[in-house]
Amino acid sequence: MSSEVAMDRDQALAVLKEDADKILQLIKVQMDNLTMPQCPLYEEVLDTQMFGLSREIAFAVKLNLISEHTGKEILENLEKQLSALHEAAQAQKSPK
Repeated sequence: MSSEVAMDRDQALAVLKEDADKILQLIKVQMDNLTMPQCPLYEEVLDTQMFGLSREIAFAVKLNLISEHTGKEILENLEKQLSALHEAAQAQKSPK
């Protein structure tokens, strides 16, 4: 049974990381093709996606599939990547 629990934990972590990657890709596409970071649509999509991921993480923590620390790391890593993406987009658009 403990190997099943370990597999469930690994699967939960993999799903959460995959969802974080999907958010990053969605925001990349949105920034490249659709809207700018200062657009309300961009902010709404980002806020909605981040909220959904945070709820998934909270659920996984409640089920003891991941630790609260691991959940925070997933969110912090995604936030850092999104921040770097935003800064890169701003640098491209600013006059040289």
